[in-house]
Amino acid sequence: MSNIKAPQNAQQLPQTPAWQALAAHFDVVNDHHIADYFAGDEDRAQQFSVEAAGLFLDYSKNRANAQTMSLLTNLAREARVEEWRDAMFAGAAINETEGRRVLHTALRNSKLPTLELDGADILEGIRSERARMLAFATAVREGAWLGHTGKRITDVVNIGIGGSDLGPRMVCEALKAHRDANSPRVHFVANIDGAALDDVFKIAPPETTLFIVASKTFTTIETMTNAQSARSWFLNSGAPESAVARHFAAVSTNGKAVAAFGIDTNNMFGFWDWVGGRYSVWSVIGVAIAVSFGAETFNEFLAGAEAMDTHFREAPLAQNMPVVMAVLGVWYRNFYAAPSVAILPYSEHLSRFP
Repeated sequence: MSNIKAPQNAQQLPQTPAWQALAAHFDVVNDHHIADYFAGDEDRAQQFSVEAAGLFLDYSKNRANAQTMSLLTNLAREARVEEWRDAMFAGAAINETEGRRVLHTALRNSKLPTLELDGADILEGIRSERARMLAFATAVREGAWLGHTGKRITDVVNIGIGGSDLGPRMVCEALKAHRDANSPRVHFVANIDGAALDDVFKIAPPETTLFIVASKTFTTIETMTNAQSARSWFLNSGAPESAVARHFAAVSTNGKAVAAFGIDTNNMFGFWDWVGGRYSVWSVIGVAIAVSFGAETFNEFLAGAEAMDTHFREAPLAQNMPVVMAVLGVWYRNFYAAPSVAILPYSEHLSRFP
């Protein structure tokens, strides 16, 4: 797998025949309105919709007709989207700005027995690390993991920023109605402003609070500043230094720094540089999700993502939900010159999704 290369596009998109055809088409339809399209096609809602992985996409309320979608599909094909997609799943370094692979999909892959990268089976490592994380989360949830005074953990605080915060925070907020009342309360702290941690300190008892410090390098300034503040707060409560290991865990790959902080590296969970921050929720970064809702729910979360991965890999471009959404984005941004996108969640609990 390590020799797989990303495809090379022969020319810039605006110079392609597909783009030129779209430009000519836009000149004809740019003043057409959605109501006009519905008036001329009573089956439009059915024809301009896709269902996959338990999700339903209705894209009929867009300024596009059948010819528009056909031309946009041609553009995706001419841009070699299918080849880039397959290269991504195969482990090519398609992140050209950083020279990295983009393999977050491997985090939720349950079908392949192995996936070799640079001579190693990465699925074995993923599954092993996930099993460790889920065992830890289960012990915390069920009261098998106790604080230094022998009391059950009541509060878990995820300290991280960016991808180490936003994904788990969004999921925990979205699913909070399904949280087991007996599971620990989960809090998220990202802001370096001390008020963010102080809000947690006001309600979380030191002897029953567990901190998860999520920083791949264990050097992120906001995260480590907050982690040191939490450590000081915990020790100032009268706990001995040796108790840090019972009240702090880490999601990191820097074992030396984790140990120096006082965390037992057996309670350190790692991930890889081919997992982009925005996609890391599917990795052990999701430990807060597992603590909140349990291992079974976390595995269902992975299965839902895998179902969409399968659709993305197998569906023809014209019926491919992510591709349809992407090409409509190209249509609006590049032809209608729309500078922004509105993401309007249907539930307050999805407010973190955008």
